[in-house]
Amino acid sequence: MSRKGKVLVAMSGGIDSTVAALMLHHEGYEVVGITMKTWDYSSSGGGKKETGCCNLDSFNDARMAAVHHGFPHFVLDIREEFGESVIDNFVDEYLAGRTPNPCIMCNTHIKWRALLKRADALECDFIATGHYGQIHQHDNGRYFIRKGIDDTKDQSYVLWGLQQDLMARTLLPLGGYRKTEIRQMAHDFGYPELAKKAESYEICFVPDNDYRGFLKRRIDGLEEQVAGGNFIDKSGKVLGQHKGYPFYTIGQRKGLDITFGKPMYVTNIIPETNTVMLGEEEDLNRQEMIVSKINWLKYDGVTEGMEANTRIRYKDRGTVSNLYAHENGVLVRFYEDAKGVAPGQSAVFYEGDDVIGGGIIQRSHLL
Repeated sequence: MSRKGKVLVAMSGGIDSTVAALMLHHEGYEVVGITMKTWDYSSSGGGKKETGCCNLDSFNDARMAAVHHGFPHFVLDIREEFGESVIDNFVDEYLAGRTPNPCIMCNTHIKWRALLKRADALECDFIATGHYGQIHQHDNGRYFIRKGIDDTKDQSYVLWGLQQDLMARTLLPLGGYRKTEIRQMAHDFGYPELAKKAESYEICFVPDNDYRGFLKRRIDGLEEQVAGGNFIDKSGKVLGQHKGYPFYTIGQRKGLDITFGKPMYVTNIIPETNTVMLGEEEDLNRQEMIVSKINWLKYDGVTEGMEANTRIRYKDRGTVSNLYAHENGVLVRFYEDAKGVAPGQSAVFYEGDDVIGGGIIQRSHLL
């Protein structure tokens, strides 16, 4: 038995999770690798391409790494749970005129819980992933996520939904390293091809990046049901017709298939009337928003007027704001206008590099 304990490592076959597993193995942990099959893209009608956790070659890469280093590896089929929780939510959110973030849903509701359940069955002390983030424990006893030191790879934004019991058992070995160092480690471990492997940024079940096509394949007759709605401006004037409200997102400029002589953006989506509102860039500015389904990390709640840097999308640098308790969530008031607040996306609150908490954007307030 390892003196450091036994750890179940999620291995997708990519460079980050493979290096995470090998790092822990060489640090003296008793490692068990597990690869989760979440989606069978070849049967979805979208084509033959598979990526990430859905790729048979990736399964084999993960297994071979485990075999080469002498630790066990398992494949876990969670397609049913994934479909019910992540994919159904993805479709429902677009039909509600919102913009979902399925990776966060997957982390929050599927992957970590599935890992912990299997870790307990295999008598593992810890679970681990290849995410670029750090887990710390505050003086108040609460666990929280801190940004990874590589700003270009930091994934703290997608981890806001992890609950206390999950973080208490989680190891994130890559959080203190830069991506260049991880590539060098892959090379040093004897995987030069893995070190050069391109990264995938697509949604695993939409590897062609065509979410509109995915929705059409998922819902029979959707295109016909929603075609012919109106584009309007903020005064309500009809500007033309669109292809259906689920096929647009807040902040979208390209693909409107209508010209105005100046850049126009999607500023609001009204599913009840199949209406898409357009405006100029300044019309995307918002001063307030409502966030619900909050998960608090560093503290157990919000203090009235708490200051935080609030990020409203993955690559967002954040906007300084004040947080106020509001019904079952939080009212966020920005110090400066925030551009492109999209209901359905995650809002994550930071204190320096530390995640205070996060939630799902419900609505924004117009200027």
